[in-house]
Amino acid sequence: MEKEKNLGIGKLTLFAISTTLASGVFSLSGDFAAGGAHTLAVLIGWAVCGIGMAGLAVSFYRLSVVKPELSSGIFNYAKTGFGDYIGFINGWGYWISAILAPVSYVALLFATLGNFFDAFGDGNNLLSVVVGSLYVWFLILLVYRGVNSAVGINAVVVIAKLVPIIFTVFAIILMGAFKPSVFMENFAGAPDSPSLLTQVKGTVTTTVWTFIGIEGAVVLSARAKNTKIAGKATINSFLALLILYVLISVLSMGVMPQEELAKLSNPPMAGVMAYVVGPWGATLVNCAVILSVAGAMLSYVILCTDSAYQPAVNGLFPKFLSRLNRHDAPTWSVLGTGIVLQFFIIMIYVAASSYQKLYAVSTSTIMFPYFFSALYYLKLCIQGHGCDNDAGGKAGAWLAAVVGTIYGLWLLYATGWQYILITTLCYAPGTILYYWSKKERHEKVFPKTSDLAAFIVVMVLFVISVILLANGTIRPF
Repeated sequence: MEKEKNLGIGKLTLFAISTTLASGVFSLSGDFAAGGAHTLAVLIGWAVCGIGMAGLAVSFYRLSVVKPELSSGIFNYAKTGFGDYIGFINGWGYWISAILAPVSYVALLFATLGNFFDAFGDGNNLLSVVVGSLYVWFLILLVYRGVNSAVGINAVVVIAKLVPIIFTVFAIILMGAFKPSVFMENFAGAPDSPSLLTQVKGTVTTTVWTFIGIEGAVVLSARAKNTKIAGKATINSFLALLILYVLISVLSMGVMPQEELAKLSNPPMAGVMAYVVGPWGATLVNCAVILSVAGAMLSYVILCTDSAYQPAVNGLFPKFLSRLNRHDAPTWSVLGTGIVLQFFIIMIYVAASSYQKLYAVSTSTIMFPYFFSALYYLKLCIQGHGCDNDAGGKAGAWLAAVVGTIYGLWLLYATGWQYILITTLCYAPGTILYYWSKKERHEKVFPKTSDLAAFIVVMVLFVISVILLANGTIRPF
């Protein structure tokens, strides 16, 4: 059956906001402080993130204009620009990253519920895993009955969860809780604080995490009325969220000393609101977290499903993942997403994983797809293929491509070699699916030299990662 192409800019913008505005917004101040970052480093971190993510967002938008045939482009850009295996690795990595996001939400959701019901503890005990699994399979059933209808439900959820977040901003301002003296005390830190570069690098995982999902409209572009609408939705959601994130970060740094912010439990915003208005403020934020994360999990199940379905349609994943049911939902992509989600949710219990550890792995896994998307747009600009056919002209195209690519390199550098190696633990096993899909289509496994070279690099890093994992040097969860 043919998918309905009926998603407009409103639903796609809300979808991108919902996949992005989830848990990160509630932990910004605490996670920055816990990572040793003071106000100056946070401001620099947001400036770098804002400029870099703007480059990526504009690159996604311009790619949707220049290459409208590459719908669901997050993996297709890498495939078209650099080869089938590199495209597969990007598609597989994006799918795993998209799956790890709702898994981290399960940990945060039940840690937050633990503030109301002691039985859930820190969100990684047996009860949390069992109830979290039931909720995930409920969402799987919902998406199984039709992706487009689930996006419509999501639009209602995102509007509802925006209200308490905006209330938090106004409460800090109107209650006079923001104190310039506290803000300045937090500004640079003590003389023995880590170097400014180290502090800025420490903000990367958190800032990128808060924007993961911004490309959600691009991933669903095959269901949009046209790909240009998906690009515009990406830009709209990015600008709205950047303003909100910076406001919350800056305001929190003026409410409490950095040392106290670092000690706040999940979600840190609840501790900030309790400081500002009293216990009822923490209750409000905790309720907002529950609503936000529960809603974002629906968005991510949709995202995960299309992240398995679209590569199958384009020949990178096995064909069975592209089969549709009578609701136009990809049967095995939905069920496969549910099975892999279940595996990682069990890992929460086995490894006693925290929300922060899970989102760090999700963030590092998505950095390569981001980098290769921007790099492909830069390649198009170098080749002169239509990059001046939009507002801003050729200069704007080059600026977006160069900024997006440099930011992608910065992310890979700042995240650290440990997490780069951890990504190969996720990437390498997926090669089995790549081999399967090539054989069932009677295609050459590595059609380009670049494909074989990329495979060798991934496997060498995978072996190194296994050795370091065995001796305890790295630990994924």
